[in-house]
Amino acid sequence: MSVLPGIEVLVSQRPSLLRGRKVALLAHAASVDRRFVPAWDLLASAGARLTALLSPEHGLWAEAQDMEAVGPDSLIVQDSCVPVHSLYGTDPASLAPGDDQLAGAEVLVVDLADVGSRYYTFSATADMAAAACLRRGIEVIVADRPNPLGGCVHEGGPGIQPALRSFVGHFDVPHRHGLTLGELLHAEAGQGGEAEGLTVVRAAGWERRLDAADTGLPWVAPSPNMPTLETAYVYPGGCLLEGTNLSEGRGTTRPFETVGAPFVDGETIRSLVDSLGLPGLTLRPLRFRPMFHKHAGQTCSGVFVHVTDRAVFRPLRTYMAILWAVCATTHGKMHFRTDAYEFRDDVPAIDLLWGSSALRDALEAGATAEHVLSLADRVEMGWAGIAPSFYLY
Repeated sequence: MSVLPGIEVLVSQRPSLLRGRKVALLAHAASVDRRFVPAWDLLASAGARLTALLSPEHGLWAEAQDMEAVGPDSLIVQDSCVPVHSLYGTDPASLAPGDDQLAGAEVLVVDLADVGSRYYTFSATADMAAAACLRRGIEVIVADRPNPLGGCVHEGGPGIQPALRSFVGHFDVPHRHGLTLGELLHAEAGQGGEAEGLTVVRAAGWERRLDAADTGLPWVAPSPNMPTLETAYVYPGGCLLEGTNLSEGRGTTRPFETVGAPFVDGETIRSLVDSLGLPGLTLRPLRFRPMFHKHAGQTCSGVFVHVTDRAVFRPLRTYMAILWAVCATTHGKMHFRTDAYEFRDDVPAIDLLWGSSALRDALEAGATAEHVLSLADRVEMGWAGIAPSFYLY
């Protein structure tokens, strides 16, 4: 099946939206066509006059680590020097473009490869940039891309308490939401009606049942710790580990699939989680030594999450079960992160990720595995009836 990303559809079928116009582009290293040609070269070849490149967290080249501020840069595009403005700096004000960054632009083109999880900050960046442009009368074109996890399965959410809305909880949608970036932005800009000033150029040939492996499109890592499609599949659950002192495998070659700490016994965790009968996965006990990030240089014990059946694998429940097993067996050694996390230092990071304190409260109270897993059931009720109203495919 032939699937074209929105950026290819835009330049080949709708070039009049670009030709001769002053265009700012929000993009990153994964913003490529099927032949790996970057979006900025595609736009320039279609006649766009690039005024600026805007980059999300991790930078234009996806080289910066998580929560690492990125400074300004420049890039030569067809013999012209184009400024690169980071939308991830040292404070919340840096997360949206200002007048200087949008100077001269008539159009903002958004082409970001998202990974289908509400924590991933690119959707927040895209929405904040789009809103900043629409307020200034700058047209927004979203060159849409397929959701790499497919568009039929959701898990967890909505359920973000208003006080816990954040850069990792910008949209009140499930942790795995099944929407494309274009659908998210179209729904937000339109608020249930037409999204005036915003155009979504849809990916051609994509159907909701297709994941990234079905599309034939290349996988380019959109961030340093999202190296493969397998990483994206576990991420809607694996990101919860960021709210704890457990290593999520940063500093190894398989982040988020690798879980553990020096105080964990991987064989025990495997046995406890296996007893719950969760589908679509095999846990393999392992030892690993992160080269950086949590427990750098220390030998950790833990588990590797092997997804054996994507159709039935549920990442959120899997990693909730892992957290429960660790809490139940490490005698208070697992802690919840309380330092600054994505520009918030007033609440534990796990609460921002979950959307409330319910998961943390249950784990700290020593709740049963059944009770912990039931939290996902409670918050996702009703989404199946709501989601189709957002669909553009």
